[in-house]
Amino acid sequence: MVFAINEINENPELLPNITLGFRIYDSCFNEMQAVNGALQILSGSERAIPNYMCEEKAKVVGLIGDHQSSNSVAVARILGLYRFPQISFGSALAYLSDKISFPSFLRTVISDKIQPFYFNILMIHFNWTWIGILAADNDFDLYDSELLRKDIEAAGICVAFFMRISAQHTRDQTLSILQVIKKSTATVVLLYCSMPELIPFMKVATEENVTGKVWIASGSWSNSPIFSYREFWGTLNGTIGLNLPLKLIPGFGEFIYSIHPCLYPNDIFMKPFWETSFGCLWLNGTPVNGSIYCTGQENPKTLEQQGYHDKGSAYANLIYNAVYALTHGINNMISCKSEPLCSTLNRLEQWKILQHVKRVRVKNSAGQDLIFDENGDQISYLEYVNWQALPNGETKFVNFAKLEYPANYFVRSNNTIFWSGGYTEAPISICSESCPPGYRKAPQKGQPVCCFDCILCSEDEFSNETDSTSCMKCPEDMWANQKHNDCCLRILEFLFFKEPLGGTLATISVLGSLLPLGILSIFIRNSETSVVKANNRNLSYLLLLSLFCCYLCALMFIGRPITITCILRQFIFGISFVMCISCVLGKTMMVVIAFNLTQPRNSRRMWLNSGVTNTLVLVCTAIQVIICAGWLAHSPPFEYQDNKSKMGTIIVECNKGSLTGYSCTMGYMGFLATLCFVVAYLARKLPGSFNEAKLITFSMLIFGAVWISFIPAYLSTTGKYMVAVEVFAILSSSSGLVACIFLPKVYIIILNPKMNKRNKTIIIQKRLK
Repeated sequence: MVFAINEINENPELLPNITLGFRIYDSCFNEMQAVNGALQILSGSERAIPNYMCEEKAKVVGLIGDHQSSNSVAVARILGLYRFPQISFGSALAYLSDKISFPSFLRTVISDKIQPFYFNILMIHFNWTWIGILAADNDFDLYDSELLRKDIEAAGICVAFFMRISAQHTRDQTLSILQVIKKSTATVVLLYCSMPELIPFMKVATEENVTGKVWIASGSWSNSPIFSYREFWGTLNGTIGLNLPLKLIPGFGEFIYSIHPCLYPNDIFMKPFWETSFGCLWLNGTPVNGSIYCTGQENPKTLEQQGYHDKGSAYANLIYNAVYALTHGINNMISCKSEPLCSTLNRLEQWKILQHVKRVRVKNSAGQDLIFDENGDQISYLEYVNWQALPNGETKFVNFAKLEYPANYFVRSNNTIFWSGGYTEAPISICSESCPPGYRKAPQKGQPVCCFDCILCSEDEFSNETDSTSCMKCPEDMWANQKHNDCCLRILEFLFFKEPLGGTLATISVLGSLLPLGILSIFIRNSETSVVKANNRNLSYLLLLSLFCCYLCALMFIGRPITITCILRQFIFGISFVMCISCVLGKTMMVVIAFNLTQPRNSRRMWLNSGVTNTLVLVCTAIQVIICAGWLAHSPPFEYQDNKSKMGTIIVECNKGSLTGYSCTMGYMGFLATLCFVVAYLARKLPGSFNEAKLITFSMLIFGAVWISFIPAYLSTTGKYMVAVEVFAILSSSSGLVACIFLPKVYIIILNPKMNKRNKTIIIQKRLK
């Protein structure tokens, strides 16, 4: 400030014929003392007299300060009543931007309301989603820290702990806070406080050797004198903060190296500074054993490594800007001619100065813009700095990143970051590890959103992003792969001919169909023999043709189902088997009738006519045709793709359509088989060489056993195996009928022709008579 005022007084273009002076009041981080100093300035005397101005021609034009936000609030409430211009170089409290409450307050430091945005960008860049916040225990810092917390959480960053620290805290209270910090998994700790709270806290933290934490400094202390305390260097080394871009003030370096107590004999701060910096005492000081007396020959340039240089503090720029902003405001006021806000020093009115200061639009000697927005805040941008204490005793703020506007892109510089906490690279500060693709985040109960469990996506879902909050459904014809990070085409499953199971069943079906055809050809060649004629050879022919169709209908169940094959398979299956069983029933009825109507002239012998059995077969088959027709008309079978029963597979199958129609078809077939079995069982002991009742009984027993066991096996399988069970039942029951009814007759015809003689039949008939 002294340098800026000297520079202005030497500049003939600024305030010509006017000399600037200053008074310094130390507020000592205390609101009451700050208010007392402000009232002394307003009163113009050594005593603070509220609402009185003791000097008739007061020449106080403005106040520069205070540094601490709470002090500035207390002072700004008083100065605002008089519209007395106040420009702070360090109070960043966002609340001070309220021009209704603080109409005369301006500042050259950026408002705290900007900081959350910068902090969010920083944490997102380093992927810090789990942080702790320590806020000063006063109304103003808590107000700003709560705004900061809301903005941080809105950006998806979670707060592990939010605790208050105070200058009045006891050591035990501070230790309890440090215990929470040590136990927390949050690596990054944001300190939103000022010097009075920070110094006692850092003393205890240094004594307890708190390590493993990265300290983030809020704007209120990132450039504060706390970094000059050597005892804190081990803890604070590597602290990250925000700072205004440093622009070196021309000539300021030479000025600070040229100061000497003899040049400022009335400066109460000069001799203590000299004694502290060089470790000596002036001759009039209290003698101490072994003390070194100051000679006045000490060179301030030797203090450069300790941070005493023009790059040492950004506050130098802020104070410099504040002095120049106030000066340009006064200069504009006294140089204007016709505006109502014009004035002279003879009629000094501070409210007019305030209006001109708000309108300042200039560049300082360092090329930095001096512009205030409508809230009295300096329009500028921040940069990220890293405070480093080097082994040689030198300290410096290293700019390591900035935001590139207007995209707000985080741009790293080539400067190396020194990480506090003993880290050699950017540390990790997260509550839970990221969920890889294929997983989704499931929030932990009672924890912030950053704390979650990773749950694998379900069978038909996938996620192709890290930290996905939900899984996406795969398309109907696709399925999630093994890692659930993508979808792949589902395997179509049906019983096809090329696979071993389908090929085997198809081969059995074709070869099995040749068996009834072969038997039919044998029967036709031996059509006049007794075995063939017995029990109605026409029914035998029809039964063999039905069995041929039963074998071949199994082929309809193999291959990819389509709607037409779904309809035909059920229709052909139902008709073929009902015709087959009807023929067996007709043959059984013929046996019963033949052995019960023994009188040659009995009128009921007309039932032995083959037309009766043919009619029986026709009627029984017609009933099945009507059932199938009704089924197909109401709700026919159709192709259906089941993508839920089996993971990664689409089961292509035939939907029965109407379950009632299917049940009626199978039920009617079962009714005929049961009726046939009962009749054959009752006629099994009738005499005769060619009595088929026993063979029919055994064949129906096998037929029933196959289809009864088919029901649980069918219901307990899915997909192609369900179809395979049905095909197996068809082939087994058909083979049972062929084996039990026709193979004994083929044996007689081919291997034992002696039994195939009519005279034996005549003898049997005579015995029966």
